[in-house]
Amino acid sequence: MKPGFRQSMAWLHTWSGLVVGWLLFAIFLTGTASFYRHEITQWMQPELRQMAPAADAAAVALERLHGIAPGARRWLVDLPDERDPVAHLYVWRDPGEFPSFQREALDTVSREPVVARATYGGDFLFYFHFDLNMPSIWGRLIVGAATIIMLVAMISGVITHRRIFKDFFTFRPGKVSHRSWLDAHNVLAVMALPFHLMITYTGLITLMFLYMPWGRDVAYQGDQQAFLSEASLSTTIPAAANIAAPLVPIGPVIEEAVRRWDGAAVGRIDVYRPGDANARIELTSSDAAQIAFHRRKVTFDGTTGRIVAATDRNRWAAETQAVMYGLHIGRFAEPFVRLLYFVSSLAGTAMIATGLVLWVVKRCVKRDAPEKAGAGRRLVEILNVGTIVGLPIAMAAFFWANRLLPVERASRADMEAGCFFLAWILAFIHPILRSSRRAWIEQLAFAAFLFSALPIVNAATTGSHLGATLPEGNWVLAGFDLTMLATGLLLGWIAWHVGRKRPTGVGPGHPNRGLPVPAEINAERREA
Repeated sequence: MKPGFRQSMAWLHTWSGLVVGWLLFAIFLTGTASFYRHEITQWMQPELRQMAPAADAAAVALERLHGIAPGARRWLVDLPDERDPVAHLYVWRDPGEFPSFQREALDTVSREPVVARATYGGDFLFYFHFDLNMPSIWGRLIVGAATIIMLVAMISGVITHRRIFKDFFTFRPGKVSHRSWLDAHNVLAVMALPFHLMITYTGLITLMFLYMPWGRDVAYQGDQQAFLSEASLSTTIPAAANIAAPLVPIGPVIEEAVRRWDGAAVGRIDVYRPGDANARIELTSSDAAQIAFHRRKVTFDGTTGRIVAATDRNRWAAETQAVMYGLHIGRFAEPFVRLLYFVSSLAGTAMIATGLVLWVVKRCVKRDAPEKAGAGRRLVEILNVGTIVGLPIAMAAFFWANRLLPVERASRADMEAGCFFLAWILAFIHPILRSSRRAWIEQLAFAAFLFSALPIVNAATTGSHLGATLPEGNWVLAGFDLTMLATGLLLGWIAWHVGRKRPTGVGPGHPNRGLPVPAEINAERREA
């Protein structure tokens, strides 16, 4: 560690950012995509293209559940909205009954189950963002540790750069290589600094009881169910009376809940012990119209319609946590605000990427022979290529698999995920076999091809292509295709830009292992 406070902070910023930088890049990029996870799912299920929710969607969903699971322990309905036109039905049965769990997507207009290809859709990227698709809680613990280090890296970065806001207006693309990367890193960091701090801190808050459970455990003496019940995060399922009784009509129940919530819409319906005298109907408000991820609840007697419990307001601590959670996931955001979330998060992803590249480029400048990389720098170069370009390649492979795998194939959702991980593994193997410079160019060019050609593959395999979605004004599906095309063009431009520069003193056939270093490097060495 260097002497002096700012020098120590610079050391901390550099090494904390490097140690978890590749993981943070993956978290940020998949989190960025997750702001449009419902739209991604719609694109990955083109069979839903013409669907729209019915006005009586709740009644239609409960009628369907009456037909498929009349004696279940619990029904749950996620009602359709403007971002997801399908009602999602879930059924839990008592132990010993088969199947114990059942789920179904329902078209509330045709009253028929949705016949669409199996896919994890945008949820795959969403869950990868915070649990890395790892079993149990290990993925969430790893992501939490990386997020804490990210917060340390940002705070130490602000301390290190005394002229951080002045640096925002300084970008020298024609200067010495590492200065150009440093300027880009600074601009991206300052451009959305409040967002970066907010999204990182609130990411920790969302799972705070996983990382620091001791206060809760002491207050509730280890009884997690008591905590969840008091915090209105779970409801105890009543015991069956074993006396048949019909459910009350859902329409008047919903009207009463909306009246209590001053017009807020119902987002979820839970029915416990349907068809039994002890039935309960619990309505939960939609979270799409408010910043706080606080879902108000009201519980009705399922046979009389009488209100038996209601949670309309949180305590201050719970409400604060709900606001933090709501700010993080951005469910409340209208299209323009969601776009700002997306752009700001993309800037954070690029900030991490430029920091990782800057670490290598600065060490190229300091060495007399930048083409000769030591084992440590060579490892960083491989991880940089495999992460910064390899992860987008894996995401593109995920989308390609959705279109090319047979629709009726068993376990096709798992196969899509398998294509994602296989492509990512190959992206790490490739730079081991090639020089760093060639690996960057080849992977960037390949990623550009995958993204640019995706709308063509979509047109060849489905009817939901730009020629159909643009005239329809279907901006969800058309916007996805256009975004993929723009991403491919951007990656192609970067591949061309990297390919046209060569390190000083290295001939075309030299097996260079460093990143491209412009001719100005000699001037930098003379200054040093």
